[in-house]
Amino acid sequence: MAEKAKQAEVEATEATEVKTAEAPVVSEAQANPEKFLKDFNWHNYQEGIDEVEDSQLKEFEKLVAENFVDTLDDEVVEGEVIHISDRDAIIDINAKSEGVISLNEFRYNPNLKVGDKVEVLIDVREDATGQLVLSHRKARVIKAWDRVNAAHETGEIVNGFVKCRTKGGMIVDVFGIEAFLPGSQIDVKPIRDYDQYVNKTMEFKVVKINHEFKNVVVSHKALIEADIEEQKKEIIGQLEKGQVLEGIVKNITSYGVFIDLGGVDGLVHITDLSWSRINHPNEIVELDQKLNVVILDFDENKSRIQLGLKQLSKHPWDALGEEVSVGDKVKGKVVVIADYGAFIEVADGVEGLIHVSEMSWSTHLRSAQDFVSVGDEVDAVILTLDREERKMSLGIKQLTPDPWTDITKKYPVGSKHSGIVRNFTNFGVFVELEEGIDGLIYISDLSWTKKIKHPSEFCNVGDTLDVVVLELDVEGRKLSLGHKQTTDNPWDKYETEFAVGTVHKAELTEIVDKGATIDFNEDIVAFVPSRHLEKEDGKKLKKGEEAEFKIIEFNKEFKRVVASHTAIFREEEAANVKAAAAANAAAEVKPTLGDANDALQALKDKMEGK
Repeated sequence: MAEKAKQAEVEATEATEVKTAEAPVVSEAQANPEKFLKDFNWHNYQEGIDEVEDSQLKEFEKLVAENFVDTLDDEVVEGEVIHISDRDAIIDINAKSEGVISLNEFRYNPNLKVGDKVEVLIDVREDATGQLVLSHRKARVIKAWDRVNAAHETGEIVNGFVKCRTKGGMIVDVFGIEAFLPGSQIDVKPIRDYDQYVNKTMEFKVVKINHEFKNVVVSHKALIEADIEEQKKEIIGQLEKGQVLEGIVKNITSYGVFIDLGGVDGLVHITDLSWSRINHPNEIVELDQKLNVVILDFDENKSRIQLGLKQLSKHPWDALGEEVSVGDKVKGKVVVIADYGAFIEVADGVEGLIHVSEMSWSTHLRSAQDFVSVGDEVDAVILTLDREERKMSLGIKQLTPDPWTDITKKYPVGSKHSGIVRNFTNFGVFVELEEGIDGLIYISDLSWTKKIKHPSEFCNVGDTLDVVVLELDVEGRKLSLGHKQTTDNPWDKYETEFAVGTVHKAELTEIVDKGATIDFNEDIVAFVPSRHLEKEDGKKLKKGEEAEFKIIEFNKEFKRVVASHTAIFREEEAANVKAAAAANAAAEVKPTLGDANDALQALKDKMEGK
């Protein structure tokens, strides 16, 4: 400071001497400009206390402009390092005094030396000791934001240092500012290892700036895409169907594989990867693998390119030996199961269908899953073979004898057997006697006594039932079975036991529409019409009341029984009426004892003279 003041004084003296040579009168400002500037009372001048001549004011403004820098806020100026201590650097910015900056702000530049030019920002004009405090870090940040904004506006490519990973991407140092590099903006292909980019210097493009939150977003992918777009136009212009190209596996999904053809992506659908069925593309290819693929199709803009891999090899059906023919036995693996059947791979890429009807001799069809599972090795017989259509049908049941071959010997009419209930219909029950031999029990042949509306009321699927073969149709492969025929018909016995006119004592079970019902036993449920519920006293029987009932109707064929309580006492009344009528008739023919007595008395009186 002293040196500068002294130098200024010398300059002022020299200037005074020159002026003195030219003119004898020298102003105070010219004689000692530094002192003039220091002692000038600007406040008094603004308040109008001290009047200043225009010439003096202009000279004051000229000296200020020549000797001192403008120290407005947020303005970056260039300074020169004039001294470096253990802790600070002294910077001359051509102000009233030199400024001080901590060496911590120059960590990035360990080779800082006297004479270097640095950018600084006036942080504090004067501290407690009157020292000018500068900031190199803040100056760098301001300049960095200026450069970042300029790069964003012009599209300039900038260099950045990848500092570390963060959630969703990377942190990049650009001009001293921490910018965000999203994971999706690192490369055009998916990134599997982010750590490979840490501590690397790369080129970026500033794609977004948020001035409110001071956020900067950069992209490396944007630079790659620009180059790829040029390559893409060139490649697309040369694409033709049937063309074979080399590509790299870029991405693997459940439905196919994306291949990079050198800037243009194409898709190999899972069905075009292999002639054989596969569950997932990763069974065939792996990431970054080089492959030759053929162009199958593309849209008008050639933006969607369909590729094929299996088309580069011969179709397995073309390699199928000529000796293979209908009737041959083959072995294969179950690759797909549907409700209607199973697909068996008998050779690589050659499949045959076993329809569910060809899995068992049974006419009762079930799901294919009841017979085979995916991955099973099965033996089968070729039923049909169409090489042109590349279709083959197979059968499993043909490996075993047809159970209907000697059906008349095993299941003659009238023979008794046991079977498993497999299915219901509205009209009956299907019972399996053995694998391939099913029979139908009509609903009317399930029970002698029960009135069954649906077979599920009588049995369940999986139950074992005793049956009798009622009819056998060998050509139609049909068996008619009966279950009730395995026991005697109880109605033969009931026909006598509950004959019309027989009387039975029972409890009134239920009041129903137009009458009531009586359970004589587990089989016999009789109906009592309302008019036949009347008792002798004129009242009607109630539910749960016990009484005697007379059978007035019995129908074995329709299993109908009708009873009456009223008929019992009405019959007694009828008998009494009949007896009385007979007595009256006899009285008209023969005199009564009273009449005889009267006649005898009259005769006696006559004899006695009365």
